[in-house]
Amino acid sequence: MKIFYRVSIALFAVALMFGLAGVIKAATTTVDLGTADAFAVLAGSTVTNTGSSVITGDLGLSPGTSVTGFPPGTVSGTQHVTDTTAAAAKTALVTAYNDAAGRTPVTTVPTELGGTTKTAGVYDSAAGTFGITGTLTLNAEGDADAVFIFKTASTLITAGSSTVSLLNGAQACNVFWQVGSSATLGTNSTFKGNILALTSATLTTGANVQGSVLARNGAVTLDTNTISRAVCATSTNTNTTTNTNTTTNTNTTNTNTTTNTNTTNTNVAGTTLPNTGLGPTTQGGNPWQLPVAISIVTLAVIILFRKQMFPRR
Repeated sequence: MKIFYRVSIALFAVALMFGLAGVIKAATTTVDLGTADAFAVLAGSTVTNTGSSVITGDLGLSPGTSVTGFPPGTVSGTQHVTDTTAAAAKTALVTAYNDAAGRTPVTTVPTELGGTTKTAGVYDSAAGTFGITGTLTLNAEGDADAVFIFKTASTLITAGSSTVSLLNGAQACNVFWQVGSSATLGTNSTFKGNILALTSATLTTGANVQGSVLARNGAVTLDTNTISRAVCATSTNTNTTTNTNTTTNTNTTNTNTTTNTNTTNTNVAGTTLPNTGLGPTTQGGNPWQLPVAISIVTLAVIILFRKQMFPRR
């Protein structure tokens, strides 16, 4: 009986541990960019472009006044140079940067991210820098709301032809790179996520970004780049309830007809998955529900059958 008791307690402890781990993981929320979210490019001192860069989204500068290279570069949104909109976006950027920098709990990983796969969470490195050579894969594990935050004390540098790849519902809008000094993207690299740099950001020839390039204090320097502001796929929940009650009374004849039509759910968020309510789905299922349920059931079994399991001597 003592062995059975110990095994039961061990099973409960393991189930509870997984439940708590699920709660911690579920706590990672997106970084709110505020009004800066409208900008594909935002800088503090200058924005300089060479070549036929294509910017999809707004371009902003504050408090600097020099934006050069457009044309030949093109901006599909609006250029805000030292106006109230740019100033408000810079204020929002400061808030977002500080939010990302303060996120916990943090997993410390090696500086080189290339050749690795990361799931949702907050990451930093012991060296305070990140580099990408080859391919970094971000795996959302079927959760379209999965958030990835990478924090550096100094630089982010990607090699030429490096790639950030999104897998299993991961979205560029939910990827954030908080850079303590400057970010440099290598030639012909493919980058996903929002760069929030304290100082500056430099995109070398042919580097492409799905996300925003935001520099708080310094310059954004471009060279024949494509930058497309990331937009999250929205979740649409439609619930339709129809209740029809018809009652007809004729002398002694009573007719009561009740028609209830309930629940039509349409969910669209990236790839549509069945929503069981257990585990991460694109409909926003909570990944902690299943392990917590296991913990509760295990505890209930121990309580209900404690006399049979642990008879008094």
